[in-house]
Amino acid sequence: MEHGFGTTGDMWGHLASALIEDHMIVAPDLRGLGLSSKPDGGYDKKNQAADVVGLLDALGVRTAELVTHDIGIMVGFAVASTHPERVSRWAIDAPLPGVGPWDQITQDPAMWHFGFGGQDMERLVPGRERIYLDRFWNELSRDQRRFDKAKRQHYAALYAQPGAMRAGFAQFLAFSQDASDNRTFLAQGKLQMPVLAFGGEATFGPLIGAVMRCVADNVEGVIIPDCGHWIREEQPQATTDLVVDFLHRRS
Repeated sequence: MEHGFGTTGDMWGHLASALIEDHMIVAPDLRGLGLSSKPDGGYDKKNQAADVVGLLDALGVRTAELVTHDIGIMVGFAVASTHPERVSRWAIDAPLPGVGPWDQITQDPAMWHFGFGGQDMERLVPGRERIYLDRFWNELSRDQRRFDKAKRQHYAALYAQPGAMRAGFAQFLAFSQDASDNRTFLAQGKLQMPVLAFGGEATFGPLIGAVMRCVADNVEGVIIPDCGHWIREEQPQATTDLVVDFLHRRS
């Protein structure tokens, strides 16, 4: 399970509880985020895929079912493209750099944070991490009250750690390289494992199926009603039921 910006691996608690009896759960914090180390570079998603594969190797996990969100989807695509034999199923809920309607998405004024980074921008944020993150949690929710105060405090404290916001900005600033890498992956042919492409109707949901059909042949698209981008916080039971059913299928 791979998380996105504004959260950490902690976001998967509800889903992990539903799967723990018959699955080994691996929910790492991505490079630079949460409790992971915060190196100066290496935030392109191809390199972070190597982080994930290295973790699976260390744990002795040969084949995995990927459940990914936001930035984690981009890392997941790089894992599935470079090591397709190690991914048996993949669930995703956001778009991919350089794929399908990506240019349209980057032109949306709400996506201004894609280019936000560098030393001058970083100077604006220290001590104001909660303000910066509230913007994401509020504007990308169908109902911002569903991302509750306790979770906001928890994640804001993790993103206030030294180097964490710099690493968060670096995730977005790598998108140009990610788009180039993704086009290279696509040129090698579409993925063949079953893919669940789902998302909230108020954000990316209507686009995800179309995006994933650009990169995979076996895609099921689902839109979650009354939901924004924060699927785990906004509709935890609906998304848990959806993913559990998908992962338990035999075909």
